[in-house]
Amino acid sequence: MKFDLHTHHERCGHAKGTIRDYIEAALEKGLSVIGISDHSPYFAHELDHPFPNIAMGRLAFASYVEEVLSLQAEYRGRIDVLLGIESDFFPEGVEIYRNYYQSYPFDYIIGSVHFTNGVSIFKKARWEGLSDEQFVSEKETYYDLIRESAKSGLFQIIGHADAIKRYYPAFSDLPSPKVEEAIRVIGECGLAMEVNTSGKASDCQSWYPSDEILEMALHYGVDITFGSDAHQPGRVGDEWEQVARRLKEIGFKEWVYFKQKKRVPVPL
Repeated sequence: MKFDLHTHHERCGHAKGTIRDYIEAALEKGLSVIGISDHSPYFAHELDHPFPNIAMGRLAFASYVEEVLSLQAEYRGRIDVLLGIESDFFPEGVEIYRNYYQSYPFDYIIGSVHFTNGVSIFKKARWEGLSDEQFVSEKETYYDLIRESAKSGLFQIIGHADAIKRYYPAFSDLPSPKVEEAIRVIGECGLAMEVNTSGKASDCQSWYPSDEILEMALHYGVDITFGSDAHQPGRVGDEWEQVARRLKEIGFKEWVYFKQKKRVPVPL
């Protein structure tokens, strides 16, 4: 049984295709479950749509939910369409985000850390010229935020857990106890962590997270789910079989998806 919980579409401003396009792509690839999880608005920002090429605006949010639910009904019996969202995590905005999300029937919410110290981790230039001590500090700040996001109670899934390596692959080799601490807390809080295959096309040329982190996840009882992080329909379900095979090699027996915020186990 194939599923993909992490897909985007044109509302976020940097993905291609409609929600329907992603559902049709999932059907073509033999998926039983497709999760729609576009980038949430910046609810804590004073402007409705401060970053048009990064996330949807607040005014688009209700229509997004309405469209997913309409397509969910239309495709019932052919494929299970799930209502999700990928949410940024800002500690100071937790309650603002919580108030928005609790008004809608989400099947799951992915919590992703995209910013540290007010700057995107995907801004390649920010990693130029840092000292070894600064790199370690940046890595530890990132994993502190992941730990806090797990403890917030907002999410069912932690998104792309080591995506900080995207434009600086050497982050993976910097030792820090913060990594294992974050994975342990994810397990204690009962969240799942996704294997996100989008990193293959970036500088690090690998999935998020690394095998080392997946081994920690197995040790701490963290459930695993799958997300392609597709920003174009053709990437839906990308490398699903390879991920399943690797998880079995590491020692996982199953992975999960979420429906009505309840985990559904799927044997590997």
